[in-house]
Amino acid sequence: MNTFTNIISTAIDAGAVIVYAGMGELLLERTGVLNLGLEGIIAIAAASAVIAAQWATTPFQALAIAILVGAAMGVLFMLVTVVFRANQVLSGLALFLVGVGMAGHLGGSVTGNPSPVTFEAVPIPLLSEIPHIGPMFFEHDPLVYFGYVALPIIVWFVLNRTRHGVNLRAIGEEPSAGDATGVSVMGIRAFYTVLGGALAGVGGATLSLAFTPGWTPNVVAGRGWIALAVVIFAMWRPWRLVVGATLFGALISVSFIAQDRGWDIPGQVLNMLPYLITLALIVLAVVRNRGTRATVAPAALAVPFFREER
Repeated sequence: MNTFTNIISTAIDAGAVIVYAGMGELLLERTGVLNLGLEGIIAIAAASAVIAAQWATTPFQALAIAILVGAAMGVLFMLVTVVFRANQVLSGLALFLVGVGMAGHLGGSVTGNPSPVTFEAVPIPLLSEIPHIGPMFFEHDPLVYFGYVALPIIVWFVLNRTRHGVNLRAIGEEPSAGDATGVSVMGIRAFYTVLGGALAGVGGATLSLAFTPGWTPNVVAGRGWIALAVVIFAMWRPWRLVVGATLFGALISVSFIAQDRGWDIPGQVLNMLPYLITLALIVLAVVRNRGTRATVAPAALAVPFFREER
């Protein structure tokens, strides 16, 4: 593959982690719950996937463990913030610290070892043979295909074409009004808190079983925080999130290729470039849409729900 083709192909692979974690967070924030612990969930799920891979016969078994671990972290966050109504910002930061700490401890036995089972690229017949286009878009692993194609369609359809999606968005704006019409605010928030954790778990497995197979303490490298930023950049829209995740992946890809080919650019600059550009994109999106409703987060975001006495 030429340099451009290699950059795009790697960008798609690198952005898949952000797509999964970001989609879960997008749905969760639409209900009014903010989870700042994504980094910790991705970390412990990535470590758990590699640990599970030591005995698994297929990568899907290790993926299932990562999903369960992510969902368990989501349950913990749900109990603290939805049931007991603790401060969501502080709880999310605590979840981040717990997840990273547990990942470092549990992953100690497999640090630096490649994962025995991994997700391999599955070329799509005929399409993968198209010159240049094929290697860029149609030679990826199953997690990439599902994350970039099926997941955004599902999320978009649920949010915009179902009654459930209307209720979901309503409780993110005015939960008391939703509750008055019979919508289970606590139930919906609880479900999507756990689902968001599970999708972040998929992101962790994508990282350690596909993109960089194996576990090291710094492998997550801020991707959970980037996912939070990309949700803002996307203005809580699924397809814009996919674009934002791919842009971040492209910057990671350029960094890898620049170091591999010995480009005369300091390594520190290459490492911080994806994060600086992500921040710039958020500012640009807000400035461009200043004064419109698109720049505003769900009105009830990070606000605990208390049922009013009637």
